[in-house]
Amino acid sequence: MNSGCINRGVVDVLGCSNHLIPDENGVIKLNKANFDQALQQYPPLLIHFYAPLSGESMGSIMEFSKAAAHLRDSGDVIKLGGVDVSKEKELAKELNVTAIPCIRLYLSIKHKHHPLHCPALRDAEAILTWLKRREGPSADVIETLSQLEDFIKSHDLSVLGLYKGPEEGLVQIFFSTAADVADLPFATLCSSSDRVRWTVPLEVSSDITKDALTDFIRIHELQLVTEYNGKTAPQILNSVLKNHLVLFINKTEETFTHTLAQFQSTAAQFRGQVLFVMIDTDEPRNGRVLEFFRGKAKPRLQSEPIPHDWDKLPVKELVGLNFEPVVFNDKNNVLVLFYAPWSEESRALFPLWEELAQRYSNHDNVVVARIDVTANDVNILMLDKPPSIKLFPALYAQRVVPYEGERSVDAVLEFMQEEMRKAKKDKAKEERERRKYVEKVKAAEAAEKEAAKKKEEL
Repeated sequence: MNSGCINRGVVDVLGCSNHLIPDENGVIKLNKANFDQALQQYPPLLIHFYAPLSGESMGSIMEFSKAAAHLRDSGDVIKLGGVDVSKEKELAKELNVTAIPCIRLYLSIKHKHHPLHCPALRDAEAILTWLKRREGPSADVIETLSQLEDFIKSHDLSVLGLYKGPEEGLVQIFFSTAADVADLPFATLCSSSDRVRWTVPLEVSSDITKDALTDFIRIHELQLVTEYNGKTAPQILNSVLKNHLVLFINKTEETFTHTLAQFQSTAAQFRGQVLFVMIDTDEPRNGRVLEFFRGKAKPRLQSEPIPHDWDKLPVKELVGLNFEPVVFNDKNNVLVLFYAPWSEESRALFPLWEELAQRYSNHDNVVVARIDVTANDVNILMLDKPPSIKLFPALYAQRVVPYEGERSVDAVLEFMQEEMRKAKKDKAKEERERRKYVEKVKAAEAAEKEAAKKKEEL
């Protein structure tokens, strides 16, 4: 049912050069000289067009490489290629590549100027799912209610098409939509049963379009009020809704619950017209987005590539791309030196950092790291000039503790010991609160199931 299906049949490469095109981590390196050869030699070929120094390209390069490595290791015949448009400008012009980064699927050399344009694929898993859905059913076909229950339980968010009759046109639109919305699981159920409980139902008519169905899914995949964070940021920024209403609020304020309830009430009235967003002003990682609204932020985050040996030495080398996963980790206390390579004061702290790293080399929950803030943007509020020192304690909550004491080994060790003691105590409290919350949710779910059971019995 998918347009542009992938054919994994035998590839005829007669007449093609036997010269192997080099690859890097499973991604074939393409240029104007070998592009046609690659299309003949490796159909179908999924190609990533990127610019290495582009902030948007950094993340996509990593995820594309992960997908390529997975396909290579699994012995899949599908190949992935990459074109650096900063070097291959003539090729990019010939292929009419205007958006960077972008991904295109070339089924064969005949489709050189008519590729399939991929949707915005956020990670390696979405890329692999998109490819899988091009070659077979893009949605699971569910035949029983028990299968349906298993499907719903196995996904936090899913899209289910329920058909009371053989609506062939609607089914084709549903499967076609599923093929492109690769980051969500899809399933279909042909049944006249009214026992299926919908979270957000959409009754469609025979004239529904793929674009309309896609818009509905993209609007309702987000909460009524969506909190801005690292996971939701791409969804908010790429939302089909162009009008956004933003609530800036400190979640620790006493009035937070009441204010949020009022905001949600208004959001319900404008669902599908306006995207309602909440930004926690007390969240350290929201520093950059707050700077953006104050007109102080740079237009995009920049990052150096992640060094292949970034975690092999005692002092870990951080860049923009790996900063958050390392420092906001509930299992590690991470001490970070924010430095400028041209600053003598920064370089003077390097020996101190090496000694601290050696002191903590036998501690599994302590990481000593540094980051060049002149070449890498970080998503926290930075008010001080480099060099500066900050501790990110091992907590579920993202806490940032600045160090302003004497810059000596003994002084920093004393600071670390005190803050780690506090963090251990606070994390124990966090875990108690998380257990209470889980118990509360389970109790509510049990009560809901019991109520539903009684309702069915009636």
